[in-house]
Amino acid sequence: MTTLHIDWQPDKTSSVPIYQQITNYFQHAIASGDWPMGAKLPSQRKLAPQFGVNRSTLITALDELIAVGLITSNPGSGMAVSGNHWSSLLAEHVNWSQYVKAGQFKPNSHAIQKINQFETDDVIRLSTGEPAPEQFPRVLFQKAFDHLGQHLTSLNYTEPAGILALREQIARHLQKVGIQTQPENILITSGSLQALQLVSLSLFPKDATIYTEAPTYVKSLQVFQSANTHLAGVPMDNQGMAYWQMTPPTNGSQAIMYTIPTFNNPTGIVMSQARRQQILQYAQEHQMPILEDAAYQDVWFDQQPPQPLKALDETGNVIYFGSISKSLAPGLRIGWTVATKPVIDRLTDVRMQTDYGASSLSQLVLAEILANPEYDTYQANFRAVLAQKATAAQAILHHYWDDGIATFDAPTGGFYLWVRLADRINIKKLFDLATAQNVLFNPGNIYDFKPNQYIRLSFSFESTERFERGIQILTKLIEENFPK
Repeated sequence: MTTLHIDWQPDKTSSVPIYQQITNYFQHAIASGDWPMGAKLPSQRKLAPQFGVNRSTLITALDELIAVGLITSNPGSGMAVSGNHWSSLLAEHVNWSQYVKAGQFKPNSHAIQKINQFETDDVIRLSTGEPAPEQFPRVLFQKAFDHLGQHLTSLNYTEPAGILALREQIARHLQKVGIQTQPENILITSGSLQALQLVSLSLFPKDATIYTEAPTYVKSLQVFQSANTHLAGVPMDNQGMAYWQMTPPTNGSQAIMYTIPTFNNPTGIVMSQARRQQILQYAQEHQMPILEDAAYQDVWFDQQPPQPLKALDETGNVIYFGSISKSLAPGLRIGWTVATKPVIDRLTDVRMQTDYGASSLSQLVLAEILANPEYDTYQANFRAVLAQKATAAQAILHHYWDDGIATFDAPTGGFYLWVRLADRINIKKLFDLATAQNVLFNPGNIYDFKPNQYIRLSFSFESTERFERGIQILTKLIEENFPK
């Protein structure tokens, strides 16, 4: 089909933002039937001067149109009017686009949506932050199921904060990292991501500022922004967040600190013991709550990292998020929040208004596994295998990429290599080329507050052989499209 001819331009005197005018124009043209399904759109290079706007404004509009399914963008074939269900609905009497955009929760970026859609078994997943399927502890689970099968009497709703037996086991488990807490100070959630959402809905004042490391995992989410708060990035050095570069909150303003001090996602940086003490003191002086995301607390290689901030917290300043997703099984969808009793009570009340509690079966299974002395043996073996895969992944990158393609630091835990590619490499283009070859990695800019030259590669999920195959494909794409 021939490319559409567009002779429209936005009204720069209008109070409606330019990007919104562009999206409105596209929506009307598609809904009215003027642009048929499958029609090809001009390239961004041609559209920007046609509309008289810069590329960033155009991309903002196009990302929104892609997010609601009105247009698609595919490597090598450009953009086209979508033939999906939403496009069909838009051609009917109800303008569903208005409803899709009206909700409070903001859509993921185009890159994140594409990553989520492409994480299938057909793809070499250098993006996936999960344990490898072959590390699944089948025997531990079988024993847990066998014991439950003999004693299970119901699967009714649990206590509002979660099954007491599991909260008791988590309290015991947390003692290993220095956190002394009680079951009444623990809330069971459907993964730590639900905990972040509950906190943002329950505790954040409107227009509060969330200070976090730059880059950080939470920048790839919309959970805080959807709660009408503002993210502010704070640089890091090799000891963690450079807190002295934060702007202290002024009188009447509200600020919260979010940090991943242990194996920061995506960089892998571990906050030093001294920096943890300094962060706690700074937050206390400025009456600033701290949200500590400890998803990778147990995923260390040779040396156990410093104690969590929560273990050092003497004033109840820290809300601690833990999870079983990285060290055991993400499919259990079990996380936990540790905080003062009033905070736990508030979060519990809000959680009961949303999903009425995490899966009772998952909670019972995890309580059985944590109570099994063999769990510690599993953890030690899990870390040893992960360390071997990390070493092998680094050797592969040194073999293929040492000659001017990339640099990186060796991780001491976690799942990832934070890799800086040479300046000549266009990461967005490489991402599109790679997905066309069924190789998926995470571009670094989805975690950052400004463009960067990094990518995040996971060594945890794929086998070493498939990891190397993925790097071979990326190397070929780089050599063909971004020569020295």
